[in-house]
Amino acid sequence: MRSTPMAAAKTERLLNLVIALLSTRRALPRAAVRERVAAYREAPNDEAFERMFERDKDELRELGIPVITEDLDVYFSDEPAYRIDRVEYALPDLEVTPEQMSLLALAGRTWSEASLGAAASRALRKLEAVAPDDEAGAGVADGLDRIEAGVRTSEPAFEAVRAAVVTTRPVRFRYRSRRGDPTSRQVQPWGITAWHGHWYLTGFDLDREGPRVFRLDRVVGAVSFAGAPGSYTIPDDHDPRAVVASSLAGGEPITATLRIRPGRGHVLRRRARVIGTASGPDTASWDVVEVTGAGVSSLADEILGHGADVVVEAPPPLRDLVRERLSAVLAAHADGGAA
Repeated sequence: MRSTPMAAAKTERLLNLVIALLSTRRALPRAAVRERVAAYREAPNDEAFERMFERDKDELRELGIPVITEDLDVYFSDEPAYRIDRVEYALPDLEVTPEQMSLLALAGRTWSEASLGAAASRALRKLEAVAPDDEAGAGVADGLDRIEAGVRTSEPAFEAVRAAVVTTRPVRFRYRSRRGDPTSRQVQPWGITAWHGHWYLTGFDLDREGPRVFRLDRVVGAVSFAGAPGSYTIPDDHDPRAVVASSLAGGEPITATLRIRPGRGHVLRRRARVIGTASGPDTASWDVVEVTGAGVSSLADEILGHGADVVVEAPPPLRDLVRERLSAVLAAHADGGAA
């Protein structure tokens, strides 16, 4: 989609403002900023310039650009001046290996058709500028052309809920459960996760005074903010995927301590917390991790899929169940061999 003339003009104005605030050693008063940015000089009056400049400053800050306000004179603080902090603005040197860049490129392609696609594309272009090429001289992301991973966020509620999670801001919406008409819910959003083709919100339901899970395509109408940003804290140990899986399975979440062979068990590692190392069955140093699953049976099934690369240390019910199922597999193979 091509940019509209208005969007292109805004982009040019923001870029010129960044250049003006970066190219000065001292903070610039408003009059100097207006003089250096063509779009501000063309403003019909002072009020139009003030509105435009205030919006632009806020937008740059939302983009992560550190626009600083300083007093122009230590003796007369009634006139503010502005600059961009060069230290905060400049990125440190990045060292991205070809393998890491390939994974980042795949992640960007995954979001290409979602509501975050534009942000993912911009981030990927910036990373490609500093990423090394492979030995043949090709870009490290070039080999991903045939991979068609994709994440869709077509639910109308997604963007508002995502913003609420990022800013820890309560929301209110109408929600249609599987057993009744839509009801009003007031929630402190904790996390968003995809599970089996659907997007889910996890959070604390203020009306029902407890954690709850909501499928986003069952949100009816618009999502509205119901409180100030930063008005609650997300639990440090909150794992949205484990909570959603447990809710759908009807079981209680379980936290297990596992030993994982180096370089293996990546599916478990993605949501695990490394707490140490220990000797594995092969006497090598294995990682000891804590991981949360959606109940004993569900986590046992997941661990069994990793074969001998994962060993359960605790809790005992999980360890016993994994041992029991492995023994059943061994017995079945023994019976088959005897036949």
